[in-house]
Amino acid sequence: MSNCPLNVARSILFWRRLCAVVFTSSLLLPNLGSEPARAQVTEYCQLPSAAAQQKENLRLSALKGKQDAQTRYQSIIQEQAQKLKECRSRTWPQTQAIWLRLYPCDIQPGIIDQIMDRIVNHGYNQVYIEVFYDGQVLLPAKANPTVWPAVIRTPGAENTDILAMAIKKGRQRGLKVYAWMFTTNFGYTYAQRPDRESAIARNGKGQTSLYVVDNGSQLFIDPYNLQAKRDYYQLVQQVLRRRPDGLLLDYVRYPRQAGSDSIATKVSDLWLFTPATQEALFKRAQNYKGLELIRRFLSRGFVSVGDVAEVDKLYPQEGEPLWQGRIPLAQKSILSATDRQPVLQWELWQLAVAHAMQGIIDFVTIASYPAKQQGISTGVVFFPNGNQTVGQGYDSRLQPWDRFPSTLEWHPMAYGNCGNVSCIVSQVQRVLSMAKPGTRIIPALAGQWGKSVSNRPSLEVQMQALRQFAPQLKGVSHFAYSWQYPQSDSDRKFCRVK
Repeated sequence: MSNCPLNVARSILFWRRLCAVVFTSSLLLPNLGSEPARAQVTEYCQLPSAAAQQKENLRLSALKGKQDAQTRYQSIIQEQAQKLKECRSRTWPQTQAIWLRLYPCDIQPGIIDQIMDRIVNHGYNQVYIEVFYDGQVLLPAKANPTVWPAVIRTPGAENTDILAMAIKKGRQRGLKVYAWMFTTNFGYTYAQRPDRESAIARNGKGQTSLYVVDNGSQLFIDPYNLQAKRDYYQLVQQVLRRRPDGLLLDYVRYPRQAGSDSIATKVSDLWLFTPATQEALFKRAQNYKGLELIRRFLSRGFVSVGDVAEVDKLYPQEGEPLWQGRIPLAQKSILSATDRQPVLQWELWQLAVAHAMQGIIDFVTIASYPAKQQGISTGVVFFPNGNQTVGQGYDSRLQPWDRFPSTLEWHPMAYGNCGNVSCIVSQVQRVLSMAKPGTRIIPALAGQWGKSVSNRPSLEVQMQALRQFAPQLKGVSHFAYSWQYPQSDSDRKFCRVK
């Protein structure tokens, strides 16, 4: 049973409006050894450039088949892994992670080693590898029972398991390796399957997300759809067969629309117009009056005074219209239809919004269940402002992150862009203020080391600003490897590896 107690409001208007609704979850089931360890690293556990270059020279020599270089290379990797562990244990943040996307070119000999070496050089002890994105999965083409195509479709590489390879090479260097996945955004390839049409989310204008998101590649699904749940559950199970250290669920929301459409103010703005979502909504009715009003509200976007009066006549044996979470005041039953209509319409709007949000919460429960069974950490990635009210409406993403379980890691994307750290700090403060005690919060920061980029301060400046929140914050992640090595990322993406 998934409950929304009244005290969850935490004195903010957002949940005052929604938390009257009580919903039921739909769970499915070179040699540096002579130097002191502290001399090996900088303030952020980064390796000095000379040590990093020495390791790179050994990697290149080992690639040429020089056995002595290979032996020394493996030795230095192990040594640096231990020193990284020691440094991070005494240095804030104890967890410093980076987001990484791999490409087909990365199956070439030595490339994964180079990537993981660079990550360690920068003092990271965790890496989040993107394993499901843009409708593709990072599984071997010949060992991919999912409905999505493999990322690597290179002839002759059908059996190459780059995810397993990356996990192994990351761990050799002392890195924890998480599998980072899109969640309710299934990608354009899913839309090309006629047998999955009913699983695609639609708004009241008959649109799918392909028509409202700028790049036209994001396909959001109906989180209540059983087929979509099964497809994703199977995907998670396949990823977990590689035994990553953790699972990260991204895009746990509805699409973000542009302009005035970025605020949901009416029923047609919501992604409720699919069979499974509507069936689940109708089941929230607790008497025939409630069901009839829900149907009328969903079909027209409002209920009139005449609707209220007509429903009273249709079911004279019933009292007030009821649905999950609705507790009408006793005196309401003696009020006229004219007096009751504005209240009923407002409460039906709240029911519709809460129902959409509950679908996201339930999908997170389903997606994280296989990892929970195996004792693998799971985190949710979200926008700190994705759950806000905006005037009389709601952020169109409808991302109810403050209702995500505190047993999951929370990864707020603190990407505030105001030229300084104030907006970034504000976003993190908001998450900290709404999290239950004990929730593991790991903010994601966007930027580069040593310089400002895209109107954001350097990573050092951002991290210094967040250090004030220790010990509540013990971890920080950086988006992304591609930002720190843009040329390398471009070369790898388009197979221009030298």
